Amino acid sequence: MKTLLYRWRPWFWLGMDALLLGASLFLAFWLRFDGRIPVQWMQHFDFFFLVSCLVKLPVFGFLGLYRLMWRRIGMREMMRIGLAVALGQGLLGTFYFLTGPAFSDVLAQQFPTLPRSVLLLDGVFTLLLVGGVRSAYRAWQTLQGEWRTTQHRRRVLVVGAGNAGAQVVHTVQNELGHVYHVVAFVDDDPGKWGMLLHGVPVYGPRSRLPHLLSELQIHEVWIAMPSAPPAVIRETVHLAKQGGLRHIRIVPSLESLLSGQVRFQDLREVRLEDVLGRDPVRVDTHELEAFLRGKRVLVTGAAGSIGSELCRRILRFRPAALWALDQDETGLFYLAQDLEEQGPADIPVHTVVADICQPHRIAQAFEKAQPQVVFHAAAYKHVPLMEAHPQEAVWTNVFGTQQVAEAALQVGAQRFVLISTDKAVNPTSVMGATKRVAEQLVQFLNQKALREGRPTRFVAVRFGNVLGSRGSVFPVFQKQIRRGGPVTVTHPDMKRYFMLPSEAALLVLQAGAMGKGGEVFVLDMGKPVRILDLAREMIRLAGFEPDVDIPIVFTGLRPGEKLFEELLTAEEGTDVTKHEKIYVARLQLHHDEATFFQLLEELYTAARDGDDEQIIRLLQRLVPTYRPQRP
Repeated sequence: MKTLLYRWRPWFWLGMDALLLGASLFLAFWLRFDGRIPVQWMQHFDFFFLVSCLVKLPVFGFLGLYRLMWRRIGMREMMRIGLAVALGQGLLGTFYFLTGPAFSDVLAQQFPTLPRSVLLLDGVFTLLLVGGVRSAYRAWQTLQGEWRTTQHRRRVLVVGAGNAGAQVVHTVQNELGHVYHVVAFVDDDPGKWGMLLHGVPVYGPRSRLPHLLSELQIHEVWIAMPSAPPAVIRETVHLAKQGGLRHIRIVPSLESLLSGQVRFQDLREVRLEDVLGRDPVRVDTHELEAFLRGKRVLVTGAAGSIGSELCRRILRFRPAALWALDQDETGLFYLAQDLEEQGPADIPVHTVVADICQPHRIAQAFEKAQPQVVFHAAAYKHVPLMEAHPQEAVWTNVFGTQQVAEAALQVGAQRFVLISTDKAVNPTSVMGATKRVAEQLVQFLNQKALREGRPTRFVAVRFGNVLGSRGSVFPVFQKQIRRGGPVTVTHPDMKRYFMLPSEAALLVLQAGAMGKGGEVFVLDMGKPVRILDLAREMIRLAGFEPDVDIPIVFTGLRPGEKLFEELLTAEEGTDVTKHEKIYVARLQLHHDEATFFQLLEELYTAARDGDDEQIIRLLQRLVPTYRPQRP
């Protein structure tokens, strides 16, 4: 039945417009002659009506008025109606002007032609009637829909009556009005209080949130303040929680809204990074484009948190091709799907399943890819696990790095970037010590490349924990909260540096572009975050109260862990760079090249033999600041 109605709908509107054209012509005559239309004009009214329909209705059809969905009429549709009426009226006037003498003969010289005032009035009434009827139809459909769905729609309050809030509400009202009903705005700008935005009142400042949520029976709060600092977002979330609300969505930061238009799809649940208090990272996109555009790029550890984010960011700068290398075939499978959906379709992306500890396999992969830029993100990173398995930490973090770095040197790559960690500073863990050895390794290889006149330049980039990475504290806390607790924290005073995967990847790319060879770059991680505060904030974001709904228990430091991580030792210090968040560490190599590689050979033998005690002793010789915390 509905299909039949939709098929006949254009004919319905065609007939309706014919009636409206007749009405507008009659009103034009009626107004022109002050309500007393002369008989000679009324005798030929049917002729003028027929001409009006034959001229205007084809114009309306040509401009698509009978293909539009009038229940969604808006400014564009009204402008199209105006254009159709203006064009139709212009053609009608031209017709009468060109054929006026002939009409005079037909009408026995009683009048020259249709009065110009009638033509003008006819156009005005046509616009009012054709546009008005359609607007009334849209209003009737809207009211009917609201009446049917009032009891089922979710009532929404929007925080922020600026451009972002206005765009989201406009989208919802036009496309999702049957699901959501935006009933109020709040905004801290006093100039907006009491105003209407898309028909929705602005009730006052954010401080009224807890009261309004109850008074207006709000189901969801949407935070539409893309440029607001994290402290304001955090306060807003807490105000909403005070009002007993758990359903809170947020418009992401301005830098993530690349399209320039905020849509309903951009709204998402509030995440921890929204309230952590980190300033947005800015990079020199021109320098990154010059560094990556048209280059063959290879990323190891591509299925990991940093590796996958690097792949996504690299594709934005249009390399010639991207090779994503990892031994995790499942992770590579999902990464390839993600890059295919989100990345440019014309840039080839190759996945390589390989173990970096297999020299022949890595050599084959590099020979085939011939990369010009290499980002080495593959590593073992979990401190307690590597304390129990130092042999594996050495194989992957030291000799895996050596295999990849030497393969890059062999194929003449221009840049090799090692992803390092803050745990390499004054290490107390096997993982940290192996990463410090890897830093020294690429520094010595850079000296070798310079000495032999090879083009490869080696740099390392050191930063702290990546928020939300696999195995990090963030997903562990999430899992514990979902099952009702307890949330386990090792020590009440433990602090860590945190960085988002997106900003870590951007700064790694920037440091790689800046590197001249041999540098160990240090990223500004901001202020360290107390893990206990992180746990409490996550519990609150989940809609619970710490130590009331979800208990927090302390388990004690694990093997190899520190209370505080350092990005630099007191002896090292830093040199500034042109980027405000990137520094260069002033590192001292404790051995000459020959001694270092001799110790590396001994470490290889100890790892091959599985001699954990000898591994620890050799790591202490390679990294004199290493202070193992072993029983």
